[in-house]
Amino acid sequence: MRRSSGIFDTCSNAVIARSDSDEAIHNIGIASSAFWPPRNDGLFAGFTMIKRVIFFLYLLLTSFPSHDARAGEPDAKEMVKRSDDLMRGDTSHGTYRMTVATPDWKRTLELDAYSSGRDKTFIRILSPQKEKGVSTLRVENNMWNFLPKVERTIKIAPSMMFQQWMGSDFANDDMVKESSLVNDYTHTASGEEIVDTFPALCIELIPKPGAAVTWGKLILWVRKSDSCPLKQEFYDEHNKLIKVLEYSAIKKMSDREIPTIWVITPVTKPGCSTTIEVLEIVYNCPLDKDIFTLSNLKRT
Repeated sequence: MRRSSGIFDTCSNAVIARSDSDEAIHNIGIASSAFWPPRNDGLFAGFTMIKRVIFFLYLLLTSFPSHDARAGEPDAKEMVKRSDDLMRGDTSHGTYRMTVATPDWKRTLELDAYSSGRDKTFIRILSPQKEKGVSTLRVENNMWNFLPKVERTIKIAPSMMFQQWMGSDFANDDMVKESSLVNDYTHTASGEEIVDTFPALCIELIPKPGAAVTWGKLILWVRKSDSCPLKQEFYDEHNKLIKVLEYSAIKKMSDREIPTIWVITPVTKPGCSTTIEVLEIVYNCPLDKDIFTLSNLKRT
């Protein structure tokens, strides 16, 4: 009987070495009780012992997911963070073309934009001439617009983050990323799909209680291979779809592959859309700290 104890001790130690959860240790305790029956003699007792050994080994094999299975499961929050980091970098400086289209008119803006981490964004309109110099600055939770024609600086209240930026279909929050996709939402992977020929993970983002966010829900599709964003849907607090953002033309820019065309379409405004094209961008570049100041905001 002592020999059997040695076998059990070896199995138990191996399982404990693999285990990283209290539940697994609890299962071992159950198996231990099943393995050590009251002492009996005879053939029947030996047969019972064999059955209990088989039961114990079954528990060993089913109580722990394999390392490969755990490693292969996509982590929704981590993929959102990778996607966000991909598009932001530690710092960035780029030029963009924004085209706002309605059934009645179309206009095009060229933008110069800087970002530093998740807390600082600066955008200045380069053209057309009548809007040249209009600028937007965000530092942490504060946002300002500067209007050079009237030489006026306007602080944007949190309640105005939902409003359109320069008459486009992008909200103030979309342009300066005031809310954090990583920290202000919970993340749930809801399935896999093919988006624009790419295998993609669909992730549902729900605001955390008390989070100061614009949207009631977001659904994000990211490319499985590198978390590159492919599509995003925006819902209000009543779970009504408001607009859809689609990314395309993925190509190498600076040190990474990113989508270079972003088209946002409001579902309640037929014929309206806003397209942003990335013309040039450099990531992780040194930036002068004075860029993200009110004095720079007012420069023309």
